Amino acid sequence: MKKKTSLIFGITGQDGAYLARFLLSKNYIVHGVKRRSSSLNTERLDDIYIDPHNRTNFYLHYGDVADSTSVLKIISEIKPDEIYNLAAQSQVRVSFDIPEYTADVVALGTLRILDSIKTLKLHKKIKYYQAGSSEMFGGAKPPQNEKTNFYPRSPYAVSKVFAHWITINYREAYDIFACNGILFNHESPFRGETFVTKKIVNAMCKIKKGKQKKLYLGNLYSKRDWGHSKDYVEAMWMMMQKKYAKDYVISTGNQYTIKEFINLSAKYLRMKITWKGKGLKEKGFWNNKEIISIDKNYFRPTEVESLLGDSKFAKKELKWRPKYNINSLISEMIEEENKKLK
Repeated sequence: MKKKTSLIFGITGQDGAYLARFLLSKNYIVHGVKRRSSSLNTERLDDIYIDPHNRTNFYLHYGDVADSTSVLKIISEIKPDEIYNLAAQSQVRVSFDIPEYTADVVALGTLRILDSIKTLKLHKKIKYYQAGSSEMFGGAKPPQNEKTNFYPRSPYAVSKVFAHWITINYREAYDIFACNGILFNHESPFRGETFVTKKIVNAMCKIKKGKQKKLYLGNLYSKRDWGHSKDYVEAMWMMMQKKYAKDYVISTGNQYTIKEFINLSAKYLRMKITWKGKGLKEKGFWNNKEIISIDKNYFRPTEVESLLGDSKFAKKELKWRPKYNINSLISEMIEEENKKLK
């Protein structure tokens, strides 16, 4: 039986690293696209990024979704069976500072890939997955599902809405198998250190070991639906195995505030946090020492207060179920961080 070939844009990110491993376990030939930089930036792939001269099923290529020529060239040369677009400037707060770059990569990057499939007349061969985001719902009332109207509240979210609709447009206009996965927040030990969950876990582990004094955060009362990246990349693959392309919300259906995430992390670390004050003056104490403070610079110009996914459609159609819950997610993140600190 002929092996399937996949192409992952954004392979060096959290989801790209888990998806690459998952597809390799399914006997795929995996190609990944990474941007050229002065550092290798393959830390998440180190165990599979081996000597290219002895590799037969995993390949990395230099390219950038902001460069249509490189996108077209890579797709033309590889002619994959499946393309997963996970490439993004994915920091929501940062998207307010660099909105044009965010839109170029997230919105137009998606268009460049889809248009390359169309231009190369590979629409009958290639299946395309677009990584959507719960941020697209933004201010919409929870719970949010496939029928909920989008209300994006950041340049990142607006760009993702464009990517979502251009994917549907190319699906309908050019008969491309193109599906959207609207993924709610998902974390892991591979999460980037500027993301709030990873920031909390890293800081709490370091504070307990006396390697850090304080953790600064923004809105403690934002509510999120957190899952594990490992579960969510499996859902991506499941969408691509269907006969017809559809769009799916992927979520756990459980919601916690940032403050609750801190308390759950502290509980696992056997640290009892005491909270005092309100608003910008709210602080967290451990052993009578102030270890958590609020910094208004971490608030977004337009906040997203409540995201809670309803993934009944995915559970019914894909038979997908998350294997991780909030506690197993946090415990894995803490265990991995403690290993690094040792």
